[in-house]
Order: sequence, then C-alpha cells, then structure tokens
Amino acid sequence: MMAGPPNLLRLYFVTWNVATKYPEQELHQLLGINHSVEHKPPDFYIIGLQEVKSQPQNMLLDFFSDDPWSKSFRDILKYHDYVKIKTQRLQGIVLNVFCLRKHMNRLRSIEARYTKTGFGGLWGNKGAVSVRLNLYGVSLCLVNTHLTPHDHLLAERVSDYNTILREHVYEAPDTSSIFYHDYIFWIGDLNFRLGEGLSPSDINLLVRQSQLDVLLAKDQLKRVMTSGEAFAELTENEISFPPTYKYEFGSQDFDLKRRPSWTDRILFKVNADVYENVKLKAEQHTYKSHSSYVQSDHKPVTGEFDIVIRPDVDGPGIEFEPISEWFIDEANAVSYKLVDNTKPESGDWIGLYKEGFSSIDEYLVYEYVNRGLEKSGLPEEISANTKLIETLYFGDTAIRTTGMYRLVYVTQRGDILGILGVSQVFPGHHR
Repeated sequence: MMAGPPNLLRLYFVTWNVATKYPEQELHQLLGINHSVEHKPPDFYIIGLQEVKSQPQNMLLDFFSDDPWSKSFRDILKYHDYVKIKTQRLQGIVLNVFCLRKHMNRLRSIEARYTKTGFGGLWGNKGAVSVRLNLYGVSLCLVNTHLTPHDHLLAERVSDYNTILREHVYEAPDTSSIFYHDYIFWIGDLNFRLGEGLSPSDINLLVRQSQLDVLLAKDQLKRVMTSGEAFAELTENEISFPPTYKYEFGSQDFDLKRRPSWTDRILFKVNADVYENVKLKAEQHTYKSHSSYVQSDHKPVTGEFDIVIRPDVDGPGIEFEPISEWFIDEANAVSYKLVDNTKPESGDWIGLYKEGFSSIDEYLVYEYVNRGLEKSGLPEEISANTKLIETLYFGDTAIRTTGMYRLVYVTQRGDILGILGVSQVFPGHHR
C-alpha cells in the first residue's frame, strides 16, 4: 500500500525595511490576503521589519504595547483568526510570529534571542533577532537581521553573520545553535550589494532590459555563499524581481544616488534526514517583491513555503474539562487532565482570555498551576501514566463583563514558553 502524502504547514514570510516611517498604505496585498475561495491561508505569518522607528520615547511606549507596524499587521490578521505568539525586538529590528488559532496548542519551547552588531556589538541599530519553537514534532528557527550597509563594507557583513551565529545560543534541548534546528529561515535587510564595475545608471538600464542575470552574477551575497565565507549553509530561491533598494520615497523609480541592489532576502535551510520515518522538506511557492509599496526606500519581499511536519508527535499536553458557564463576581473553577506523559513546570499558568484574543499577551487574568504531583501524593511514575484531573480556582474578580471566554494553559520555564492546551469557548454572565 502506498503511503499517503506528507503532512504540510504553510509559512508566509515578509521582510521590509520601513525606513523609520509609520504605516500608511494598506497591508492586505502584502500579506497575500484575498477573498478567493481557492486561497489557502498560511498556517503561520513570520514578519521581519527593519528600521522601525526606535527613539527612546517610542521604545518605552512599545514596551507596553505593540509598535505601530506590529499593531497594523495584528489588526488585519486577527480578523482571519491569527494569534500573535511572539514579538522579539532589538531597537529598529522587529520579528513577529503569528499562527492560526487552531495550531496554538501544538506550540512548544518558544524562545527568543537577539545579537547587537552595530558599533562593534555595542549598539543594536544593526544585528539580529530570532524566535525558535517546536511544533508538530519539528523545530524551527526564524532569524531576522539588519547587517552593516554600504558597498565597500562586505567584510563587516560577513563578520556580522559569524557574530550572530556564535552569539545566538538557545536553551531548548538539542537546538542550542541556529543550524541545529530542523528548519531555518533567515530573512532581513542583509545589505549585500552588487560588485564593482556598474554605475547606478548601468544597473537601471539592465533592470529595464530585464537582464537580471547579468546583475545577479555580481551579487555579493551569492559570491560569499559560493565561497563559503557566509550564508553558505543556506539556500535561496531564484530571484525574478528587480533590486529592492534604493528607491525614491513615494515612487517606483530608483534613487540613482546609490547603486540599486538586492538588499532584502529570504534564505532557508532544511536538515532533511534527522528522522527515520520522514524526510523533511521545504517547498517555496512564491518569492517576490511588492513594487506598489512606496513609503520606504526599500521594497518589501515575501516568500511562501510548505514544510513537512510530523503531526502525530507532541500532541496537546492537557485536556480541559468542558465548561458550561462562569459567573460574574463569583469564584470559578476549571478542571483539566495531563495527557501524553506531560509533567507540569513550577512556572505553569492558566490564562483567561476574551474569545477572539489576538495575542498570547492579551490575557485578562492568570493563575499559577499548583503542581498536580504534589497535591496527589502519587509517585511520579504512576502520575505520569495516569490522567489525573486537576482543578484550579479563579477569584471572584476574574470575569467582570458578560461575554465569551477561553482558557489557555501556558507552560513556562524561565523565558521559554509552550502552549499545552486551549479550552473551548464558554459564556460568562451574571447568575
């Protein structure tokens, strides 16, 4: 009997240097969102931004809420049932990860890092941010970078790359380094330029004549990938779009004070043969720039991938018992079962959310989980294989308004988060 097709997840990447501007143009087209019945929504959106406005007063405000760009993307995606699971920021470098709500309870070991490379590592105007996570039995590492600019500073870009590789160290088991993950996606304003010998006007003419292959033969990034100096471990799909930098603001015309270049890229790597029963694979369906976005001197670039996963691995870690209703101004309780040998961590908590919440950080209240093993008095080896029902109580101020709610079980160890279960929707109202 032939095996069925592999199970896939679709990932949609955006990278855009927004040149310290605020969102002005609508972003639906950039996200590939349309109302076609045939349109398959991505399972995840990974949005990497560079040069997000980052003066001290902006950074203070963004500590308590999303920056304007992250908020704009979130305001669109929440209406398509996406939840923001993580934002990592280093000054103007921002990485946002969104997933369809149905995948939330399969997210494990979410961990974020950053590396400064500006001014010899003292300043975060250049560098990298990353988010790593496990889902459906595979590990992903998502890296967003902004490297040293200018045509002649190629050696500094190579040095930036090696610094990021060395300093991005994770605590999650077996994936302490970027390239130890099953899937690696490296996006951003990499700032590689075109080699010498062509003037800005020469490049502009070759672009107008659709002779991109002549220009790509002089691309610094391709050169260092071939020589092994940097990014050699990664792959890039064929480029069929014009250089993404530098444009006149408000225009689709190059600003010929600089030599146009492909600074904005999406690279990837797959460690295909790490599991006996499945061969991992990433198939890229699109790789394009979006010329209609004119508020920056860079054009945004997007890429869409299908990746092979192992859906039968790492199922939900807890199961919530059905909740018929909760009452306003009363203490309420939730019961749940640990499944699949799940063991609670001391930092685990259950958060109460409004139905339709658009971020893990959007909880109304939360309660820490009392360790079931301590309460039960059962030996660990018995408890690990027994579906014990635990009960957690929320105080009488948890629900204050009539509406529909959900509970989310979050496991937390230091800065590493995972989501073990999401309850069904239930009503809250006065008795």
